[in-house]
Amino acid sequence: MKEKSVFFCTACGYETSRWQGQCPGCRAWNTLVEAPAAPKVAEKARPLRRAMPRKLAELDGSDELRFSTGIAELDRVLGGGAVRGSIVLFGGAPGIGKSTLLLQACGSMDPEESILYVTGEESEHQLKMRARRLNVERENLQVLAGTDINDVIAAIEDLQPAIVIIDSVQTVYDPTLNTAPGSVGQVKQCAMEIMQLAKTTGFTAFVVGHVNKEGAIAGPKVLEHMVDCVLYFEGDGSLSYRILRAEKNRFGSTNEIGVFEMVREGLRQVPNPSEVMLAGRPSGVPGTCVACVMEGSRPILAEVQALVTPTGFSAPRRTSNGFDYNRLYLLLAVLEKRGGMNVNACDAYMNVVGGLTLDEPAADLAACLAIASSFRDTPLPDKLAAVGEVGLTGEIRSVQALDQRLAEIARLGFEQCVLPSRIRGQLKTPKGLELIYVKTLREAVEKTL
Repeated sequence: MKEKSVFFCTACGYETSRWQGQCPGCRAWNTLVEAPAAPKVAEKARPLRRAMPRKLAELDGSDELRFSTGIAELDRVLGGGAVRGSIVLFGGAPGIGKSTLLLQACGSMDPEESILYVTGEESEHQLKMRARRLNVERENLQVLAGTDINDVIAAIEDLQPAIVIIDSVQTVYDPTLNTAPGSVGQVKQCAMEIMQLAKTTGFTAFVVGHVNKEGAIAGPKVLEHMVDCVLYFEGDGSLSYRILRAEKNRFGSTNEIGVFEMVREGLRQVPNPSEVMLAGRPSGVPGTCVACVMEGSRPILAEVQALVTPTGFSAPRRTSNGFDYNRLYLLLAVLEKRGGMNVNACDAYMNVVGGLTLDEPAADLAACLAIASSFRDTPLPDKLAAVGEVGLTGEIRSVQALDQRLAEIARLGFEQCVLPSRIRGQLKTPKGLELIYVKTLREAVEKTL
């Protein structure tokens, strides 16, 4: 007899008996995957004690209990530290450094905190070797090398740890389900059991999840809905720098980022990313300009590079790395129409140095000046930065947190900054910094080149 199967949506978890091109639940295309149907379990007897509703006024209104992970950059992204009873999902490509960061956090946390590390991908010997390389020594760190969710739950109930690390959720399985580990049903079921246990017993769970080729965490999208915090570890494998950002956080902001550098001894924190991003910046070279963007409450200076060359094709090429591709097209059109530059007859390439992704409109002006500098083959002043949004009519618009941006620009030794003219007289000029006010993009180009 053929085994019955169902189709799950990897985006929303919708279940249907037949395959469809579009998910009826979330309307996403080509997200239904086939999996064996879970066997029906006999209905359990109704428990003698059941959850009773309570009045809102009677609920505990105290603030959430936070504790430090011992890593300042991780605490920043979590919103000031991890929260008791929460579940945090770590996502990232294989080999990016998720397990390294969590193991280093084990060695940096309060020695009184008891930790259970569940490793499903490495053996106990491999984990011991990695801990020795990272100089992680801790007496109350328990290691469980297994993938059965029942063994994990039994170990949690016996040890009563304050922190549980699951590495990774794709390797843990429930033997009562007739599906392979890592399937949609297994990931959802195991994550649900961990979450319910964390909420009832009060331990903090850190769950590692790999990402698929689209960049999303492998498994159903409902996995991200169940957890309290979703962190993504990003970075180019060829570069040493890694960026940790929050995609979802019920207990803090999702705008903060943490910057790390991968070295021989593990991940090293980068408390001042601006100096790192600008390290090795060339002097007197056309096609480069410095932008200042806000990542949460932290201003970061980044170097924007552009290369504009006459095209040899009927359709000019456009390439962007670290800058929105569609935004590049928009800025090139504004430079063509409002800036008086024939960039539509040129190939245009843009790159943000250091692996940082600029998705804030405040980087528009710096990008346009870098393109104009490359087009005219004239370098901008080395000590010049630019902050402002560029509109379709060529006007330069103001952005938020300008005081913090200017303070960071002046701290790193810059002498000039191009700003929108509408905020003239509203800012306190830092010592040693000259403010260049402009109304339009054409005016900004003429004043700087």
